[in-house]
Amino acid sequence: MPVYQLDERVLFPDPREANESGVIAVGGDLSVERLVLAYQMGIFPWFSEGMPIIWHCPEERMVIPLAEAHVGKKIRQLVRNHQWRITMDQSFSQVIGACSKVPRDDQDGTWITGDMHHAYCALHERGFAHSVEVWELDKLVGGLYGVSLGSYFFGESMFSKASGSSKVAFTYLLAQLRKWNFSFVDCQVYTEHLARFGGVEVSRENFLAGLQQNLHDTTRQGPWQFDDDVVENPLGFI
Repeated sequence: MPVYQLDERVLFPDPREANESGVIAVGGDLSVERLVLAYQMGIFPWFSEGMPIIWHCPEERMVIPLAEAHVGKKIRQLVRNHQWRITMDQSFSQVIGACSKVPRDDQDGTWITGDMHHAYCALHERGFAHSVEVWELDKLVGGLYGVSLGSYFFGESMFSKASGSSKVAFTYLLAQLRKWNFSFVDCQVYTEHLARFGGVEVSRENFLAGLQQNLHDTTRQGPWQFDDDVVENPLGFI
């Protein structure tokens, strides 16, 4: 399959034409309009500093069907006993900055470039991108961010500076999304960590079909905040 070169027009080829590596196109820009269209089509940007923008739609996609999401015994205990304060959309830029800087065992460097940081902050300002923050007093010790369209949440990245903090953040997010009747969390690629929350791999064809169906639901544009009953008992929703 060819890899398409994008120009200034805000459009993408059919994501089913992605090559064996899941790459569908290169180039274009990271404008809010292009990013929203990309997510609507099941496409996301993933590239490193100094490279052109590379757009992906993998052949296999990991998703968490929220009706089947679950939390293991150890994480449930962590959620019950933690002393952190959990918020939504209180410090988006700080969260994405921390995600770009926290070292990861399976990665050399970061794919969250300066341009990506600015682009997703613009998405956040328009109400499409959201964050969950974990606070120890006034210090940010964990969190995550992603994009929301229809009843789909597209997870992008998470970080922990305190053991288990990103797991707690993700549990609270799943609980709130369940309460709001969201259908899926897109995890993009397989990880054992997300499989423990109920993540499964689906084909590109099935992912795109499910996505289009759920995009008909109204997009809950930000800012977001947790409902009181989710804050009090997130495990009651999972």
